[in-house]
Amino acid sequence: MAHESDRQTDRQTGRASDRRTDREAELERQRLVRERDLYRRLLDLGGQTELEPFLKEALGLVVEVAGARQGYLELRNPRDDTVRWSIAHGFSDREVEDVRSRISVGIIAEALATGRVIDTPSALADERFASRESVHREGIQAVLCAPIGEAPPLGALYIQGRERPGPFDGDDRERAAVFARHLAPLADNLLLRRVARDAEDPTRALRKRLRLDAVVGRSSALAALLHEVSLVAPLDVSVLLTGESGTGKSLVARVIHDNGPRAAHPFVEINCAAFPEGLIESELFGALPGSHSTATRRIPGKVAAAERGTILLDEVGDLSPAAQSKLLQLLQSRTYYPLGAAEPSHADVRILAATNVDLEEAVARGRFREDLYYRLQVLPLRVPSLEERRPDIGALAERFCEEACARHRLPRVRISTGGLRALETAEWPGNVRQLAHAVEAAAIRAAGEGVARVEQRHLFPDARRAAAEETEPLTFQEATRQFQRELLAQTLVETGWNVSETARRLELSRSHVYNLIEAFQIDRGSAGSS
Repeated sequence: MAHESDRQTDRQTGRASDRRTDREAELERQRLVRERDLYRRLLDLGGQTELEPFLKEALGLVVEVAGARQGYLELRNPRDDTVRWSIAHGFSDREVEDVRSRISVGIIAEALATGRVIDTPSALADERFASRESVHREGIQAVLCAPIGEAPPLGALYIQGRERPGPFDGDDRERAAVFARHLAPLADNLLLRRVARDAEDPTRALRKRLRLDAVVGRSSALAALLHEVSLVAPLDVSVLLTGESGTGKSLVARVIHDNGPRAAHPFVEINCAAFPEGLIESELFGALPGSHSTATRRIPGKVAAAERGTILLDEVGDLSPAAQSKLLQLLQSRTYYPLGAAEPSHADVRILAATNVDLEEAVARGRFREDLYYRLQVLPLRVPSLEERRPDIGALAERFCEEACARHRLPRVRISTGGLRALETAEWPGNVRQLAHAVEAAAIRAAGEGVARVEQRHLFPDARRAAAEETEPLTFQEATRQFQRELLAQTLVETGWNVSETARRLELSRSHVYNLIEAFQIDRGSAGSS
């Protein structure tokens, strides 16, 4: 009986050992799967071409993998330590400033100085950091910080707080080290490209002086416009914005407001072409009860809504003669009459106007008041077309793609290099608005296919169908691209493939010529050169 009992105990011990082995094997399998997924997603990061989206995706990945609540990632200009790029996850603005203050002291400084991953199960209980006021104020517990790159580091990865109770474990520490190690060459490449680009960015100095978060691009045409904006924004005077439809006049108006003396007060926009002639005056100036058939109560107008702020009159050339007369009175005396009112109302507003029509011609034809025209264009600004801003197309497209994915809650997709080149060589008669709609539709198509990259077929589906059916005529954009390709190829042959001379003859930048060569897949053979 004793031997049987011993054998039964051995069998139970064996089964328990097998269960432990199976559990350990499963845990090891899960660890390997997590590492595999981490490497795959790190490889995906290598496809990023812009620094800010790269930082955002990188930080989101490590926060997710480590199960952290908050994270901060900062990179430094290798040539100028005072120039830095950073992204935060889960921190308030005040908390981000506090994290940045820890760069020079504490755990981040130690990680940067030693080149080692630093972690602590509780900053509150760690004598190195417990004396800091912010540690007590925020109740900081688990913290992990890894330097990015070596001798000296390019920056630091900082995460704190766990989704689950307890400190970061050895696997978290190892994954952070692996992540930072593989992140370094990717970050270094983007940093060098960014530094080189910033050195050529004519908008850089203006971005330091103005609030331009929503303004994308670095073309010379955009820089010239922003320079004009920097002159007019601080002045409390009327501005007339002109330019083709879809160029972004409303955005420029908002920038003028945000950088002017009325920035803390309302910005109100009204499209003068969107209302019937009988209602535009009511919409602008308001109406008393009974002043017209729909005025059953007092209706406050847009001018009153913009009190102490700014009102943008978009498509101002479509105002009726009566509304023009009242607008002139507002500009001259800062007073106006709501419909049905016997007493004037005072207005403390800055007036910006925008139009895509030639107001001078409208004046000549008697469709627009000459005195109002001269009152509006105290400081005229012309917003350049997208054709004049070709170097900005790629950056604009990437911003529109990101916004489309967020707005429609789509899986994140990015525009491929080929897709960007196709966008940069296409014609955009509808300007920035047309580009935005094309990219939004393409992002939806790509997400619907379940692919991670927006390709040319998503951006120009009509061109693809036309190419598939030889009987179909070329679209305007396809015909334009074909002409551009032939002209570029011919000029390259004539100059013996001297890109500088080709750029001079076509009045293009050398970088744009190289982009066109790549987009059109032109080589010496296809260009007809021996």
